[in-house]
Formats: sequence, C-alpha cells, structure tokens
Amino acid sequence: MRELTVLYDAHCGLCRRFKDWLAAQHPAPDGYGGVVRLRFVAAGSTGARTLYPALDHDATLRDVTVIADDGSVYVGDRAWIVCLWATGEHRHTAVRLASPAMRPVARAIVQAAAGLRRMSGGDYADGCDGQCDREG
Repeated sequence: MRELTVLYDAHCGLCRRFKDWLAAQHPAPDGYGGVVRLRFVAAGSTGARTLYPALDHDATLRDVTVIADDGSVYVGDRAWIVCLWATGEHRHTAVRLASPAMRPVARAIVQAAAGLRRMSGGDYADGCDGQCDREG
C-alpha cells in the first residue's frame, strides 16, 4: 500500500482538525522503499464522486472513509486505524488497536468522536480551547 485517500467532512471542524493533524504526521515506510502517502478529498464533493463513483457518498459524510491504492475501502474504526498505520510515529498504536482484543477500544474511540461531532453540530474543534492538545 503506497497511497491512502482520506475522505473527510470538510464542513465539520472536528473532521478538518483530524485531517490537519494527520497531514502533519511523518509518513511510515510502505515496505517498498517509499512511504505511505496520504491525500485528502472532501467527502461528498464532486471530486470524491468522480474518483469513487461506486461509493455511498452520503455514508462518507457520516463516517471517515479511506480508500487504499489497491481499492480496499476502510470505514469507521478501520479507517482511523489505517490512518494511524500510515504514520511513522503511530503505526505501533494502529497495530495494537487492530488486534481483536483492542478493536472494541478503537470502536469506542470512534463512537465517542462521532458523538462529539453530533452534539456540537460538527464544529467541536472550532470551539475547542486547545487544552486537549497540550501534553501533561
């Protein structure tokens, strides 16, 4: 896998913040001497519909959706895990979250993020005071 396309809700502050964070991460090796590249496309956009006509584009606005260059489609917690896997610093976390014992944890994290998104009308990150980004 050399490239992942992340479909994200460009109208949601939380989704935009996740996209910006992910874009700032160092890519992980792809196993072929290169790195896993990420590209970002607004879910439901004309570009997304043109690139992936077979997808349910309304569903891509509800859940982060990731498409690999081999055609694999990841949705929800699987999409978040594969995004982490594509980063050098967080690949180990992705591998751990992908294990059968940890998948319920990954699912709960994604459901919590989706709940924040719904409760705030999609603008949670826009109103964030930044305290959650500080270590310690």
